[in-house]
Amino acid sequence: MILTGLAPDPHRPEYRLVEVDRGRFASLPGDALAGLDLIIGREINPLVLERLQELADIEAAHRAGLRALARRAHARHDLRRRLLQKQHPPHAVDEALARLEATGLLDDARFAIDYAAAKARRGRGPARLIGDLLAQGVERRVAENAVRTSLAAEGVDPVEAVRALAEKRARQLAGLPPAVRKRRLVAFLMRRGFSGAEVREVVEGLAC
Repeated sequence: MILTGLAPDPHRPEYRLVEVDRGRFASLPGDALAGLDLIIGREINPLVLERLQELADIEAAHRAGLRALARRAHARHDLRRRLLQKQHPPHAVDEALARLEATGLLDDARFAIDYAAAKARRGRGPARLIGDLLAQGVERRVAENAVRTSLAAEGVDPVEAVRALAEKRARQLAGLPPAVRKRRLVAFLMRRGFSGAEVREVVEGLAC
């Protein structure tokens, strides 16, 4: 394969448009190309070509990661899984994620706090919030710290939150027999992520 073009990318000045056999190969960081001994008109060494492909794979995974983060925030593990599902090579995905973390675009601690705050406002309890974050690959310590921080920042009292949610749900179940209403109310509150002790105390207080 012959290198037939190596020009600045007009959209990203620090990148170079690499052309091979008169066809566009990829837009790659100029600093990554500096030591590859690329000369226009000459055949590309097989090892150099392999490195160019690696760089192209990383760029493709990085751009896919940027698009995903532009749509919504992701935890690192969840974003990695999505990129692998799109058939990006594992080594390219890991390099791309490292770049996103280095620029602050991917941050599990910040993601977990924002996620917990948003879901807490919608009535999810601490256990459910932690479980949701763990399912997305956030480390338990990070998840637990995020939930505590978010609930405190939002001024959410889990006891008051479960009571308000229980009162609303109890009204919706008002037509059912007391035993059925109580059982369904407990199950609903537990699914929302509130602890057994909090749920029992609130449900008993409603005299279901």
